[in-house]
Amino acid sequence: MNYRPRLVLAGLSGGAGKTILSLGVCRALAQTGLRVRPFKKGPDYIDAAWLGLAAGRDATNLDPFLLPPERIPSLFLEKSDGCDVSIVEGNRGLFDGMDVAGSCSTAALARSLAAPVVLILDATKMTRTAAAIVAGVAAFEPGLNLAGVVLNRTAGPRHRDILREAIETLAHVPVLGQLPKIAENPIPERHMGLVSNREHDAVDPILDGIAKIVADHVDLDRLLAIAQSAPDLPDSLPPVCSASTAAAGQPAIGVVRDAALWFYYPENLEALERAGARLVPVSILDDAPWPELDGLYLGGGFPETHVESIAASAATRERVRRLSRDGLPIYAECGGFMYLCQGLDVAGTVHPMAGVFPVTTTLCARPQGLGYSLAAVVRDNPFHPVGTVLRGHEFHYSKCQAAIGSCPGDVPPLPGPEAFALVMERGVGMLAGLDGLVTANTFAAYTHIHADGAPHWAPNFVAAASAYRTRGEKKK
Repeated sequence: MNYRPRLVLAGLSGGAGKTILSLGVCRALAQTGLRVRPFKKGPDYIDAAWLGLAAGRDATNLDPFLLPPERIPSLFLEKSDGCDVSIVEGNRGLFDGMDVAGSCSTAALARSLAAPVVLILDATKMTRTAAAIVAGVAAFEPGLNLAGVVLNRTAGPRHRDILREAIETLAHVPVLGQLPKIAENPIPERHMGLVSNREHDAVDPILDGIAKIVADHVDLDRLLAIAQSAPDLPDSLPPVCSASTAAAGQPAIGVVRDAALWFYYPENLEALERAGARLVPVSILDDAPWPELDGLYLGGGFPETHVESIAASAATRERVRRLSRDGLPIYAECGGFMYLCQGLDVAGTVHPMAGVFPVTTTLCARPQGLGYSLAAVVRDNPFHPVGTVLRGHEFHYSKCQAAIGSCPGDVPPLPGPEAFALVMERGVGMLAGLDGLVTANTFAAYTHIHADGAPHWAPNFVAAASAYRTRGEKKK
């Protein structure tokens, strides 16, 4: 059995204050010297990055849709080992899931981890009704351990007194804190939620300020005691992506990890290393030379925020185009796919990209794909076996369109169905329910996957990189 102090912080909906509370709790507890491990429920990359900075340790995503059910407690045990307390930030409303039964909800995750839940409740213009809401939450689903509530956006001492008395007397749930109204969101937001931590020069002052607000208005000692009351967990299961040795030594896989592309699940990178790869950081934001590579991984991100630097790095764009044509195994997700296109249209200006695929992407004002996806693999490629159904998610405001012709008014045709490896059973994809463009050994999709939910991916990627390495050695 395993002792793992843990706590799930959940809300009634998006915007309730979960992220501010989670960041503040992680930072404030870390400032006391505790080893804090943050987790984020759901596929969110940006909140996870902020949580990692707040706690001083990388955050791990726990997603009941992307991961096999048995992997959730196993991954939690692996990542929380050696830490004093784990903080899990929920997503959406506590009971909001994939269906009317609430599958894949934050509440379902809390039950799978046997973790106590603390609810953050927006108490704007509310007093006694808050008690009815809390009582309803506590009784709504069997097996939920609602251990306390933190009230957000409270108006003043009198408001707080009435709220506390009503909730503790009528709902019989302890009030652990009451946050005041904050005049301005300390972390600005963009179309995908919080702005990236990579776009702030003053991350630590922001997080320290949030921690002070939380420490001044939340009983951290009681929160910690609740986390420490969580029952022991059974022993862990082995990782889904087991260790192996690459056939041709240790192939080098470049990982573009810069301010433009940085959406990676840590487990994806770990799975590549377990499968035998040596990961090499590279950037698409300048023309600095790259080391010799046997594979390339381009994750998601915000290429539109650095489009001028990408467009100016002509040598790097040509390098990637040449490597793709040479058969280098390249795997790209969302922002990485946008980089591999012919161009990226931002506000009517088309900026040149790597030109691997004969399409452009256009940044839109509204979401073009947002949510969980299911994609059937229908075409041979180095990464996913035909017949596999990938469980993933989409997270993009761009859309895929025809490439720009060489002459005015010349619009080349869109790729046909034979160019795509994925048929979307759920989700949008690139074009007409298709995703996963393939050319040579390059695969690019709007669909993000998690390595633990696609255990074939990392070994196949490394095997393809090893084959490329062997082919290169034979040429020498």
